Amino acid sequence: MFAQLHNRYEALLNKNNFVTDLLATVEEKTGIQKKYIASGVVSLISLYLLFGYGASLLCNLIGFVYPAYLSIKAIESKKKEDDTQWLTYWVVYGFFSVAEAFSDIFLSWFPFYYAGKCLFLLWCMAPVTWNGSAILYYRVVRPVFLRHQATLDSVVNNLSDKAKNMADTVTREAVNQALKNDKNQ
Repeated sequence: MFAQLHNRYEALLNKNNFVTDLLATVEEKTGIQKKYIASGVVSLISLYLLFGYGASLLCNLIGFVYPAYLSIKAIESKKKEDDTQWLTYWVVYGFFSVAEAFSDIFLSWFPFYYAGKCLFLLWCMAPVTWNGSAILYYRVVRPVFLRHQATLDSVVNNLSDKAKNMADTVTREAVNQALKNDKNQ
């Protein structure tokens, strides 16, 4: 098993992308193999997530920046599969963020919470078929949504109508007030 992980790690480091290009440049300048540089960076990030001040910021950056970058690339590509992959990630990320808003005050006191959260987010964005966002979406979010879709549609339509009516009222009152101010001048 360790040999398989090592081989996958080596294959990942030999792919052609921004990170591996950056690692190759650092390797060229320092003479240190990129696998050691990458391992060192991963170790430092892991230690910071375990013991560092502001680990929540680093964890949230990891969970947001890379997926946002790949989401933009997906939008600009012609393929539909990558759009679906990243929309699924953002739906799960949103559900997790809402749930975390209610429980974060308690969970953040647990040792290594941010390291665990970061591992969870990495699992959700992992480029594998068994990534967390796909599993959680198809096993949890989608069934709940389909079961309550009619109710949710009704709530959204009602809120939409109320927002439109409110916007119309505010616009009408603003125009009336502007006309009134013009007459007074």
